[in-house]
Order: sequence, then C-alpha cells, then structure tokens
Amino acid sequence: MTKFRTEEEVLAHYDSSKYQTPDGYTADIAIFTITSEKTEEKAPPNMTLKIMLIKRATRDAEGNPNIEGGKWALPGGFVDANQKETAFIAAKRELKEETNVEGLHVQHFGVYDEIDRDPRGWMISNAFYAIVPETYIEQRQANDDADDVELFDIESVFTLPLAFDHRKIISDALHFIKRDMIQTTVAKNFLPQEFTLSELQRVLLTVGEDPRISNDSVFFTKAPKLPFIEKALDEEGKPKKTKRNSFRPSQLYTFNDFEMVESIYH
Repeated sequence: MTKFRTEEEVLAHYDSSKYQTPDGYTADIAIFTITSEKTEEKAPPNMTLKIMLIKRATRDAEGNPNIEGGKWALPGGFVDANQKETAFIAAKRELKEETNVEGLHVQHFGVYDEIDRDPRGWMISNAFYAIVPETYIEQRQANDDADDVELFDIESVFTLPLAFDHRKIISDALHFIKRDMIQTTVAKNFLPQEFTLSELQRVLLTVGEDPRISNDSVFFTKAPKLPFIEKALDEEGKPKKTKRNSFRPSQLYTFNDFEMVESIYH
C-alpha cells in the first residue's frame, strides 16, 4: 500500500469516485403565520395557523414538463455552488425568487436525504421554518417557476397534492412550531402590545389542543402568574382594562423581558 508523507500528497491522490455523491443539494422553507378574523363584536377573534405554499409550474423555463408540476410545495430550490451558497443563503434567495418575500428570520430544523425522495435522483434538502405575522408576507406573489402562492390552514394543507416528501417536511415543521409556541414567547408577534388572556389563549391554541391551555379554569388561573407577562398599567399605575372582546371589562397584559429556558405555559 502506498504511503504518503504529507496531507497535500493524500489530497492529491484522493479519489472521490469511490463514493456515491448526491445528485443535488436543495433548501426548503416552511413559512407559518396566524391569521385573525373577527366573527362577533364582543368576542376574541378567531385565530388560524396557516402555511405558505407555492404551486409548481407545469412547464419549466425551457417549456418541458416540470417535475411534480401542478403540485403544491414549500418554497425552495437548489443551492448554487458556483456562488458558494450555503443552504441558508439559498433558502432566503429562493423564497424571494419564488414568492417575492424577503427579510424573514428562518430557522433550520432538519435534513432530508432519503435516496428516493425525488424522482430526479438523490437530492438532499435542508429544511427551514419561520413563524411570522401575516404583514410580513402580504406582498407575496408567484415568481420564477411558481404558478401560484397561497396560504392554507393546517387542516386543508394535507388534503392537497403535495410535491416530493413535503408532506413529511411540513409535519415535522409543525412539531417545531408547536414547540416554539409553547417554549418561547413567540405568541407576542400575533397579539396587540396590550392583550387579554383570552387573546393569548386563542393564539396558543392555533397549534393544538393542549389541555393546560384549552381548559379555561386551568389557563386563566395559571396565566396571570406567568413570569413573562404582567398587568398593563395606566399613567397613574392602575390596571388597564378593555371591553373590546366582552361586555365586562377584561384585564390587559403585556409581555416583559423575562427570559425563559424551558416550557413556559406548563
């Protein structure tokens, strides 16, 4: 067996053909938001968790049939090695190119590398997610190889024809969104600066029926004692109240700067 004396010599004789390499490297982004709809004058608005998807064009730029064309998919695309992109940079670029959305903080949550996940070959995808106010994505529009871009509620999204393994990626992303909603104060992005406990409860319930949140007696007893929220006070230091969601005055609360390191609503 040949012996090499230096690392440079080893690299000079390195044979990458001995290993199977991926046929492509991609990035996909799951963008979630919470929409609000007022149905009754004296009731908190209905809050719904939604995800943004694109509809893949039926034809590619050359006019050929597009792979998985006509199906709904997460925004995303191939990492450009010639531009020395990382998957994170590619994810944000593809989001802008396909949906006209930019400037979002995205978080990595998984790698999808099953050999048969894409009919074009072995494609490895890094998956990212973000949960943002709807105002951040109001300018969305279909660009590039997307025919359409829409928001779907979680109940209906799994009834759609979804491309590739995006059903699994969306399911996994939902797990992380639920974790963030319960273990962080991300809920404040979907509430007024001063909010009622009913409004907070409705935002939290968009990600699932946690009994410690859905049970009114438990939640309304526990919530006022949470260290990261406090009563809103007027200029005289008196508690502020509102009748915007009920005929009886409800106490208003605000988030403070308390930092949590574990599940916060349990």
